[in-house]
Amino acid sequence: MEKILIVGATGSTGKRIIEILNNSQSFEPVAMIRKEEQKSIFDDMEVQSVLADLEQDDFSAALKGIKKVIFTAGSGSKTGPDKTTEVDEKGAIKIIDAAKKAKVKKFIMLSAMDADEPSKHKELEHYLEAKAKADEHLRNSGLNYTIIRPGRLTDDMGMGRVKLATKLDEAGEIARDDVAFLLIMSLADPLVKNMTFEAIEGEEPIKSAMIELSKG
Repeated sequence: MEKILIVGATGSTGKRIIEILNNSQSFEPVAMIRKEEQKSIFDDMEVQSVLADLEQDDFSAALKGIKKVIFTAGSGSKTGPDKTTEVDEKGAIKIIDAAKKAKVKKFIMLSAMDADEPSKHKELEHYLEAKAKADEHLRNSGLNYTIIRPGRLTDDMGMGRVKLATKLDEAGEIARDDVAFLLIMSLADPLVKNMTFEAIEGEEPIKSAMIELSKG
């Protein structure tokens, strides 16, 4: 089984990914945690965890034996510019570089819709700019990657149906459940390889939407 490091494991989307992967026959999730007291959450799930912080500089221990990375960490759109830069931009860039050094096979990034047009959303501009810089660094890293830019995240039950495009012509929302499945499906090597795309709730089943998108 391939070991998958989940960065942002204690967040809502990260936890959902771990729950799903924990029942997989192909992948073994490893939760990256910032505090020792968070370990018990994953011990109860019988999931391995590693202690590391995006504000540190050495991720070699966290990446030992890891084949792929799913990055779901984020300071949140309501966080101030300094913290956003530290986590969403600098932290992401540091672990991308560490993943390349560790010869990770694929890096999957949870970004944000309109990260390529931060000025469209003045109240989110600093957040989207940080996401955009991390995305660009990943694209230029030489790693195999997938960058998913979802619309507004909701805690609704996922319907398993989405609308995907490299650039959508409409805004929208999407359940965290469905985003988790998009991120997990991206672990499959042929799918959405070296692609950046936006995602909102739609009519097409996730798997067929991703296959269609991969065909270009």
